[in-house]
Amino acid sequence: MAAGESNSRSSCLNLSNSGPLGNAPPSNSAHSSPASSGGAVAAAGGMNRSAGNANPRSGPESGGGAEPALRSTPSVHNPPRQSVCPSGATSGAASNMTATPSSSSSSSSASTASSSADASAAVASLPSSPASVLVYREPVYNWQATKSTVKERFAFLFNNEVLSDVHFLVGKGMGVQRIPAHRFALAVGSAVFDAMFNGGMATTSTEIELPDVEPAAFLALLKFLYSDEVQIGPETVMTTLYSAKKYAVPALEAHCVEFLKKNLRADNAFMLLTQARLFDEPQLASLCLENIDKNTADALAAEGFTDIDLDTLVAVLERDTLGLREVRLFGAAVRWAEAEAQRQQLQPTPENKRRVLGKALSLIRFPLMTIEEFAAGPAQSGILTDREVVSLFLHFTVNPKPHVEFIDRPRCCLRGKECSITRFSQVESRWGYSGTSDRIRFSVNRRIFVVGFGLYGSIHGPTDYQVNIQIIHTDSNTVLGQNDTGFSCDGTASTFRVMFKEPVEILPSVNYIACATLKGPDSHYGTKGMRKVTHEAPATGTKTCFTFCYAAGNNNGTSVEDGQIPEVIFYT
Repeated sequence: MAAGESNSRSSCLNLSNSGPLGNAPPSNSAHSSPASSGGAVAAAGGMNRSAGNANPRSGPESGGGAEPALRSTPSVHNPPRQSVCPSGATSGAASNMTATPSSSSSSSSASTASSSADASAAVASLPSSPASVLVYREPVYNWQATKSTVKERFAFLFNNEVLSDVHFLVGKGMGVQRIPAHRFALAVGSAVFDAMFNGGMATTSTEIELPDVEPAAFLALLKFLYSDEVQIGPETVMTTLYSAKKYAVPALEAHCVEFLKKNLRADNAFMLLTQARLFDEPQLASLCLENIDKNTADALAAEGFTDIDLDTLVAVLERDTLGLREVRLFGAAVRWAEAEAQRQQLQPTPENKRRVLGKALSLIRFPLMTIEEFAAGPAQSGILTDREVVSLFLHFTVNPKPHVEFIDRPRCCLRGKECSITRFSQVESRWGYSGTSDRIRFSVNRRIFVVGFGLYGSIHGPTDYQVNIQIIHTDSNTVLGQNDTGFSCDGTASTFRVMFKEPVEILPSVNYIACATLKGPDSHYGTKGMRKVTHEAPATGTKTCFTFCYAAGNNNGTSVEDGQIPEVIFYT
């Protein structure tokens, strides 16, 4: 993802308004802003760490203490006008003093290079010492007068000890951050916080632990609640989405989803699909699936594909719209199975691969492969049982075809509305078959994808037919698509769909031959055929014009005027 799409989507917070009044200069001292040190002031010198609560105006005043949490290098800020005196000195403004180790100046460069969490832990672990000095901080007085709007005043309070009445311990282990907040501001922006502080079982604690939330994400949530500012980036968007959902802030959730949509690509589609399913974001999940449909090969080749869970793999393999040959889908499923076996600490044997694939294996459409593809890959993989291999080989080689346990419905990688044209205006009885094919030559005026034919069925009642359908490039005599299958008819004069394994691309102004070889009893046939048939799309008015010509050679008698192959089914 591109982290620099806009200022509001930077993964680092904007530091231009840091400090008590928005203009404090940066400092190298890691101890100059207690708000960013996770409440460690009390540990260093035995001072009251809640001095800001006893006298809100005299506590740590910087509103920019949150920013370093999202930066690779912490940035902390000195408050204005501070004086340092030796430890043991007395002062009438004791409530405005905090203890700072005297070694802070000599270690400033090391503190700047460390993360904000490490800095907090380091300060908290320091024992009180006679070498400590007391830092006098002048109260932030009349700060309200410097803010002309309610939004500015609330934004000033973001991650600020001033007036704070609750603290959150966010994160786990060494990464815990102590973040000040204001119950009223949170309750106004979130029903969950409102229930937490004002509901029937409201908490009275002034410190709330949130080990399941990332500090950066929680700060992004608070920033939004205090100021309506959206500060998310590639590194924080998923954890921010989690926080927005947890605390019922749908506006921020929508911003996160929109960010993900704009950065959706084939190489991250599977990762985002997993997250969308986890966070129950159906719109984002649908967009991910559409992207996978359009870029199936690239999505499956991406590093994140083998990290998905089984349910996500099943959701993808169930789709009829994947744009990839079935043998390559099988290869991708095997790669996933190898990674999953490793995650489960299993040897990558064929038996274990089959075990971890579970129901996903039955969604591979082995009957759509050619016999050569099946023999070279799946048949030798050891993942299929001997009985499954035999039944599939029989499916490929004999007629009538035996039942197999795998789906034989073709996938169609095309989107939009299916179209069809009918070239006859009347139906008659008795068209016989002697082993030769019915053929008709055709061309179109625009690029289309043919997915199947409509064929006539028996005049003797319900019957099963065996049929081979093909589309042949006339000039090169190349078979572009075919399927050796069967269909059942009900004895009416209706047409019956017979589909190709994959869509066949038809280019404009090129001659092709539609071919159908049927085995079965006499059928209905069409008469009063048309040489030109035009289909007009209802929504767009786009016209697709078919031109039909007689196909000479080994033809069973079908022509422009009468015969078989009455319908062509296609997508534009």
